[in-house]
Amino acid sequence: MASKRSIMVGNVKVGGGAPISIQSMCNTPTDDVEKTVAQILALEQEGCEIIRVAVPDMKAAEALRSIVDQIHIPLVADIHFDWRLAVRAAECGASKLRVNPGNIGGQQNVRRVVDAARAHGIPIRVGVNAGSLEKELLEKYGPTPEAMVQSALTHLKMLEDCGFYDAAVSLKASTVKTTVDANRLMAKTSDVPLHIGVTEAGTKNMGILKSAVGLGALLMDGVGDTLRVSLTDDPIEEIRAAKNILRAAGIRRDGVEVVSCPTCGRTKINLTAIAQEVERRVASIDVPMTVAVMGCVVNGPGEGKHADVGMAGGVDSAVFFRHGEILRTFHGSTEEIIEEFMTEVHKTADEFRD
Repeated sequence: MASKRSIMVGNVKVGGGAPISIQSMCNTPTDDVEKTVAQILALEQEGCEIIRVAVPDMKAAEALRSIVDQIHIPLVADIHFDWRLAVRAAECGASKLRVNPGNIGGQQNVRRVVDAARAHGIPIRVGVNAGSLEKELLEKYGPTPEAMVQSALTHLKMLEDCGFYDAAVSLKASTVKTTVDANRLMAKTSDVPLHIGVTEAGTKNMGILKSAVGLGALLMDGVGDTLRVSLTDDPIEEIRAAKNILRAAGIRRDGVEVVSCPTCGRTKINLTAIAQEVERRVASIDVPMTVAVMGCVVNGPGEGKHADVGMAGGVDSAVFFRHGEILRTFHGSTEEIIEEFMTEVHKTADEFRD
């Protein structure tokens, strides 16, 4: 059910069957160019593909020109209320505008924003939030998925009345079910590209859980073209969570996935320490492969046979295997087992590269 229509955000295609792109948003003051650029460059390194910044005033809008000159991924300008900021952001190099056409002062101002977007060849994202729906929709529907979709359709029509169709939509709520239901309904109603995410999801632990449940449900339905995991935390954590959610949903294989068993009474090694250290070390390996870290030799090789390389622990020992076939047994301490196993991991990664 991925969107048939597509837009280009800089050099990133969104919709139309393109790979699902990962977004985040800076939490630095946009007019502090040095801090904002530093944060974006760090996010790029982590895997961010589209970055959004707040544009609350003209100083922030003017800063975009310096920012885009120093980064390598498309930048989205987040605009509220003032059409002039949207126009200036487009002039200063934004690759997309995030606006709510209903709160920038009527159709005449919408046309001004559309004209600027069209002149600079950039799309517009219509952002609908369950917490800020129009009064008449709340009176008719309440804060429901139906109200969110109607809001999105109304705002899209404001753009389409100006002959502008280069748009995407986001429908976000702080509750998972409302977010999922709204996006499912929108996907059935329109072919516009969808930016998905659970807004105000919370701090790292619960925020990732809520995002994983909501985004996972939509992704497994084939709904969504680009996504952001919204956390009250360092934006770096948003990118890590987004990548992990896409991997868990089977949509991306752009790095190493570590699978490990939950341990039981048969476990004779410090599996938790081994799994955590292996996961830390493989984070820098860019090969799409699966590594299994299993707790015992009874079921380990069999349960991990789908893995490209794996280990199963014994008493001060480990069995190393590839695709369920045992390679050898190694005896040693936890630290020695980790070192020896990582040798097998790197060998396997090198074979993938060859």
